[in-house]
Amino acid sequence: MPLLYRPEVHKLATLSGHHDCVYALTGDPAQPVVYSAGSDGFVVAWNTEQPEQDGELVARVENSVYALRYVPGRHLLLIGHNFQGLQVIDLTQKKLVHATALPPLAIFDIAYSEPRQRIYVALADGTLAVLDAQDFRLLQLLRLSEKNLRCLALHEERGELAVGGSDQLIRVLDADTLAVKYTLEGSTNSVFTAAYSPDGRWLLTAGRDAHLRIWDVQHDYREQQTIIAHLFAINHVAYSPDGQFFATCSMDKSIKLWEADGFRLLRVLDRARHAGHGTSVNKLFWSGPRKRLVSCSDDRSLAVWQLGNE
Repeated sequence: MPLLYRPEVHKLATLSGHHDCVYALTGDPAQPVVYSAGSDGFVVAWNTEQPEQDGELVARVENSVYALRYVPGRHLLLIGHNFQGLQVIDLTQKKLVHATALPPLAIFDIAYSEPRQRIYVALADGTLAVLDAQDFRLLQLLRLSEKNLRCLALHEERGELAVGGSDQLIRVLDADTLAVKYTLEGSTNSVFTAAYSPDGRWLLTAGRDAHLRIWDVQHDYREQQTIIAHLFAINHVAYSPDGQFFATCSMDKSIKLWEADGFRLLRVLDRARHAGHGTSVNKLFWSGPRKRLVSCSDDRSLAVWQLGNE
């Protein structure tokens, strides 16, 4: 059912503390704590229910971080430490409990499959690394492209892993065998982000060409619709956990809120209208049960946005 209203959105807080661009966000969507990381190597925890509080330093690594992944149930944080590999932080003990060496490359995304107990890592040379989620040992390195692998998205019910890259392609793999099942063409530049809708019906992809592409999963990933969604590169797309909305963010400094059913634009969150970010917005995360959206930017800050009047 299409929404009969356009939800109000207001900015709750600006979260400051990073010393350089912030690229990565993760957490448990059911909980208010979100984790951030970026060029300064700081990994920081923030409480979106208490945004007036300072962030808590969880880890500090030598190089920049483009990718984080929270592991629900085990309270672990996976850090894609560029040129060093995957590091695992036990958030209860607040210490490093494991490190897996990978080829010395930038790490652009991390996906975690609980049913398969696998971790998938997208590397800058076009390689997909697969790790065991129990002991974090490296299981396989699969070269998929001559260019960067930039984003990963899991469809657990279908057992499929979507991989987007700088070669303009989205490859949909069998999540178990890693065989390529579909190759999606149409993007005219690097694919930076991919997300399955919570009901599993759609795959959304976007990237440097500023187009949002909607693929019909149930009909062999046929391209359903293309929307010129931003002025410049789209860095990330993220669905709200309830499936009502999705949000996109861009190098054009804006965040856009969309209706998931119908793909209708609802709100534009930018500096002029909402005191938004002053530079590229890099990542989004839906935090906690109160429909709060967290964004991070090259301007070294995070912002917390509230949907509705809660």
